[in-house]
Amino acid sequence: MVKISIPTLPKAPLLPRSGLSILPIPEAASYLARFLENGKGQTVMLTGAGVSVDSGIRAYRGEKGTYSNPNYKPILYHELVEDSDRGDMFRRRYWARSFLGYPPVRDAQPNPTHIYIAALQHLGLAPKLITQNVDNLHRKAYSLISPNYDKSSILELHGTLAKVHCLKHRHEQTRDVYQEDIARMNPVWDEESKEAERTGQRPRTNPDGDVELHGVDYRSFSVPPCRICEREKLKSSMVKPNVVFFGETITAEVRDASLDLIANSSSLLILGTSLATYSAYRLVKLAVEHKKPILMITTGPTRADPFMGNGLDKMDRVAGDVLGKYLDEAVKTSTGQEVEDVKRYLHTGVVKRPPAVEGPRAEG
Repeated sequence: MVKISIPTLPKAPLLPRSGLSILPIPEAASYLARFLENGKGQTVMLTGAGVSVDSGIRAYRGEKGTYSNPNYKPILYHELVEDSDRGDMFRRRYWARSFLGYPPVRDAQPNPTHIYIAALQHLGLAPKLITQNVDNLHRKAYSLISPNYDKSSILELHGTLAKVHCLKHRHEQTRDVYQEDIARMNPVWDEESKEAERTGQRPRTNPDGDVELHGVDYRSFSVPPCRICEREKLKSSMVKPNVVFFGETITAEVRDASLDLIANSSSLLILGTSLATYSAYRLVKLAVEHKKPILMITTGPTRADPFMGNGLDKMDRVAGDVLGKYLDEAVKTSTGQEVEDVKRYLHTGVVKRPPAVEGPRAEG
């Protein structure tokens, strides 16, 4: 049997902070300006959980790269889809916990870093974005600046919590619709969810929308069938969120699209991620192999640190500070409708830190 575990960073000696990491913010912003100018509008961005911490969504890893919640045991893909009584209990547990954990993710608002990243896209400085996040916040941010933005400009490497689908027929629904089905079939759980929202006493929510519950009997929880299957009088199959679970591989389509974006880019800008998952790390490996300039702005150790000095430069610092300062200067000397769009929203965004977060305000 193959053992599946949550990705962690390989053991490696902590490297001293590079000169880029101790530059004053204005100089760091100038360095970013030169990097983007050399990219000639073909820089691709890659983001991770660190950019969403200021929106109240915890990162998996803290400042030192350690797993922030080592006792957390998520459902693995093979457990979720197991066709047995045991699999049925795994699904009850997953959907019960996710029912409580999804509202905080759904209600989260883009923070300033999301706005800065959308601004880089809208200004054509780094028009393509690959994100490991499933929280939909990059799309919310870009839609603020440009309601009719090109949806294909954001590739969600690990999917999105905003949609679900059934495994047999691939019927897709919005997550909000499925939440309604869960609430209708589980009135006691629905009342618990509403009470948590009223009091603000929500259980700890992880980046995948799962929450921690202890001593709970999930046998009474009912998992709704696919309503489209029922409407079309088909045998209903298991419903799954449109996210990649631990132990699940990303689709060939998404994998190929991400590799093509890197291959066709001029450079790679990495923001707020430790790159612990291989699906993201291999994109950096590809960029290194193709000798593309790489700039990483994130806090703490990362899986790509060994590439430093081999085409990769790293600023060990909060990405939003550097992006915000750079954009302040960039919009001063530029004109056009895109610039006016960006100016309108540049320093907006909602900062709502999750309680008891380890480390600085934007972990990788």
